[in-house]
Amino acid sequence: MLGNAAIVTARVESFPAESGRVRKWTRRIVRKKRAMGHSANACHVRRAERKDHVWTWDFAFDRTESGTTLKWLSIVDEFTRECLALKVGRSITSEDVIDTLAELFAMRGVPAAIRSDNGPEFVARAIQQWLQRLRIETLYIAPGSPWENGYAESFHSKLRDEFLSQEVFESVSSARRQTSAWREDYNHHRPHSSLGYLTPGEYAARCATSVRAAPSLQQHSGVTQPILS
Repeated sequence: MLGNAAIVTARVESFPAESGRVRKWTRRIVRKKRAMGHSANACHVRRAERKDHVWTWDFAFDRTESGTTLKWLSIVDEFTRECLALKVGRSITSEDVIDTLAELFAMRGVPAAIRSDNGPEFVARAIQQWLQRLRIETLYIAPGSPWENGYAESFHSKLRDEFLSQEVFESVSSARRQTSAWREDYNHHRPHSSLGYLTPGEYAARCATSVRAAPSLQQHSGVTQPILS
């Protein structure tokens, strides 16, 4: 019995024989990789309890005026709602992701956990191994359950409605300038009802910081990384 871990496909092959063509049935077994993540890691179950306790990350996509694909990496503090990073480029490699995190760790310290879906960008072996070495827990939500990463979904809804759908990007460099300006406005000029009508920046300034000091970040360098599309 193969169970749910395998897909069985049948294929018909024909070949000549003395009495005509004979059909031969062959069976090919393709084993599926087990998806990572489960509902125990949902944001309403494993709640962020303080500043820099749980970060969440995700990707968004758009195009320049000439049709060039643009990709955004967002990193958000679930407790303060701050957009810690909003990086944009034609593509983002796993080395780019690690470098972005390393800069944040140096400025803010190391979070206890990072929450995400189980997309290929977030389960890449190089990133998993690096986070494990830094003792940062990876909270992968259940497959096909974006609501379990609700803070990322909420942020990206605002990003799409208030920025990506409103702006025209002439080039990657202009997209970076526009992205920086929008992130500044979001963090420091946009009160949130869930934060008592404070901006994320104001709310974060009132929160006590309780994070581990950033460890040596040199261990992320010297690794050849694939492009994450």
